[in-house]
Amino acid sequence: MAETEIRLEIVTPDSTVYSEIVDHVIVPTANGKIDLWQHHAPLIDRLEPSDIKVLKEGKVEYLAVGAGFVEVYAEKVSIITDQAILVDEDNYEEIEEAIKRAEVALEEAKSSNIDEAQLQLLEAAAKFEHARKIAKGKSS
Repeated sequence: MAETEIRLEIVTPDSTVYSEIVDHVIVPTANGKIDLWQHHAPLIDRLEPSDIKVLKEGKVEYLAVGAGFVEVYAEKVSIITDQAILVDEDNYEEIEEAIKRAEVALEEAKSSNIDEAQLQLLEAAAKFEHARKIAKGKSS
């Protein structure tokens, strides 16, 4: 690994979505977006549903992520999240349909007797779909 590179791993309950050596990565945390380079101070923070910007070999990639956690060591960034997808693989129409479904489900839940945990899950799903749309727009 070169002196300026860092390993980025993004893991969901189903699989390892991304595991690459990158130049740096910009991650949305509870404390704002953080630009992570090799030798960054150790850090553990809450991951916010949004887009992640990855710079690798002079190219930019975007991933959409759901809620989770980010952990940073000198040469590694680990992201554990409920959802993650490389947006280059996304179909824009599918994203729009998923946003509509998530918003409808969220509105129905707010007007029903649904418990707080289920409501938070639906809100997270809606935020993830919006993150996919934003990240897809940046990568196009």
